[in-house]
Amino acid sequence: MELLFAGLAVADFPGAVEWYGRVFDREADVIVTDREVMWRVADAGWLYVIEDEARAGTGLVTISVSDLAEAVIDLEARGISSGGIETVGDAGRKAVVTDPEGNSIAFIEVAVA
Repeated sequence: MELLFAGLAVADFPGAVEWYGRVFDREADVIVTDREVMWRVADAGWLYVIEDEARAGTGLVTISVSDLAEAVIDLEARGISSGGIETVGDAGRKAVVTDPEGNSIAFIEVAVA
């Protein structure tokens, strides 16, 4: 495998583009169509947001970050609240945000062995 494209469906596309722009602190990296945009979230990883009312709000995506506490502070400064940071067994820690459609984006910090 060379690339990963993870997608989240939304009903309110303009609202979602604005919300995800705040999550990533920038406009979309690629505008595919007037109903689909993409952000590069890692060297070989992309998150795309697509208007698809029938599938909206049921997505689950996880993004690994090097410093979860810093990521949560940055998100909160842009008006994106998480449910706080929780420990996940011996695997690490995570904080989950939910977009206005109900899609879940977990930010994780993997424990170093």
